[in-house]
Amino acid sequence: MADSSRSGGCTRLAALRQSVLPEWSKAFLSELAATSNVSASARKAGVSTTTAYDTRRTNPEFNRKWMEALCEGYDHLEMELLHRLRSGEVKPPSGAKRGARSFDNATAFRLLSAHREAAARQRAIRGNQDAAAIVHSINAKLEIMRQRWLAARECDGSEPE
Repeated sequence: MADSSRSGGCTRLAALRQSVLPEWSKAFLSELAATSNVSASARKAGVSTTTAYDTRRTNPEFNRKWMEALCEGYDHLEMELLHRLRSGEVKPPSGAKRGARSFDNATAFRLLSAHREAAARQRAIRGNQDAAAIVHSINAKLEIMRQRWLAARECDGSEPE
């Protein structure tokens, strides 16, 4: 009996440890949201890409935040690409030694395509969380109303209708 409770406690402790985010995760997730680039994010956080992927695989909270960061990065990329397409690309005049920066739209489109499904999935999850929060809020308000009604009934000594 003692062994099973000890085993259960270790399992809960392991789950708790996995839900705690590593120290480097804030820098990693911030860079991932800004760049959508795992290698650049790992460099910024001072860890290997293997460490980042292993943590994502074993830590559900980190995995959730990773997906949120990718979704945010996708949104940034989409807005940047729309801006480029609307304002056009500035190219150096012929024979000029120096010109303005040019962007590779084909690469941006490939990156958008690669992240589209993940971003759509994360938006759906976010939408479900919002719906759950609304239901929770409604239930809390109903409970407050029920408590008020019960308190009023006690004061009046009346029976419910």
